[in-house]
Amino acid sequence: MPDINWNELKHAYGDAGDIPALLKQLELFSAEASYDQEPWFSLWSSLCHQDDTYSASLVAIPEIVATLEKAPEKATLSFFLLPASIEFLRHKKGMTVPIDLDTWYHNAISKLATMALQVATQHPNSELTRAALALIAVAVGQYEHAELIIEISQTEAGEVLEWYQTR
Repeated sequence: MPDINWNELKHAYGDAGDIPALLKQLELFSAEASYDQEPWFSLWSSLCHQDDTYSASLVAIPEIVATLEKAPEKATLSFFLLPASIEFLRHKKGMTVPIDLDTWYHNAISKLATMALQVATQHPNSELTRAALALIAVAVGQYEHAELIIEISQTEAGEVLEWYQTR
């Protein structure tokens, strides 16, 4: 793991010195009862704000993975959906991973995909499974599929399939 100076990294609101404390809160594995529950609300707002990603976004992913590795069975939606969204947007916007973080970052995405598959098969909750599938899609470079999974609800997917079958 590289030595990270969070104060030199940026997020949606400026320097990212507040991110380590938010990441530390993930170790509590709190349930995500609503979209505005902390620490996920602040992490989403700072790291994946209005379809933008930042230098801190990329560094946060391996930290999220390290936390989840301690107890993958406690995964919640954002453990997969936030990294999937960051990676999708990073690719879409042509943002490169700094060379000194490249291996660390991509190894984290791969580890997270393995955990996502495991969690999705053991706990087939539809939203958690959808987030896990989005993460797996970005991990194997299927960015367009990841976008569909992230953006289209289960109901909308059914409607699209129904339309497709009747045309």
